[in-house]
Parts: sequence; structure tokens; C-alpha cells
Amino acid sequence: MLRQIAMLGLALPLTFAIVGCDVDVKDEGELPDVDVEPGRMPDVDVKGPDIDIGTKEKEITVPDVDLEKKKITVPDIDVDIPNEEDNEPVKPPASPPSP
Repeated sequence: MLRQIAMLGLALPLTFAIVGCDVDVKDEGELPDVDVEPGRMPDVDVKGPDIDIGTKEKEITVPDVDLEKKKITVPDIDVDIPNEEDNEPVKPPASPPSP
């Protein structure tokens, strides 16, 4: 249980750090040119297995768990996400000199 709380304490700040980012795209990029030729589907004959589903009673050993309430200290995180108008304008990259 303590390990789960510790993992939660590590996972929450990482999640907020990723979600709280403001990303400005400098270059839109482009899709590659792709040539597609028509093909044909293979001719197959598939025969699946016969499956019978049912129930049966079986005796198994299960744990007996007692629950209690405890007060513990958990992380409390407050994230301020920047507004779009708070960003500085992005300068385009300098063009290399022509030869």
C-alpha cells in the first residue's frame, strides 16, 4: 500500500508536467508522397475450433482482508498553465546564406 502511494506521488507530478505544457509549432511539416497500387485479397479457407463454455463449482482458498481507515499525508499539487497570450512570439529560424 505504501508503495502504491509512493508511485502515485511520483506519477502525478509527471502527469501534470506533461499536461501543463504549452507547445508552439514552428514548422508544420508535410506528408510524404506515396504511390499505391491496387492489390488482391488472398483466397483462404479458415475453420476455427469448437469451443464449449460452461461453469463448474470448485473450492478455492481466498484471503480474508480487514480494512481500516488511516489518515496519511498525500501530495497536493497546484499547476498554473500559461495562457496563449503570455507566450513570447517565436522567431523563425535564420536561413542559411546562399552560396
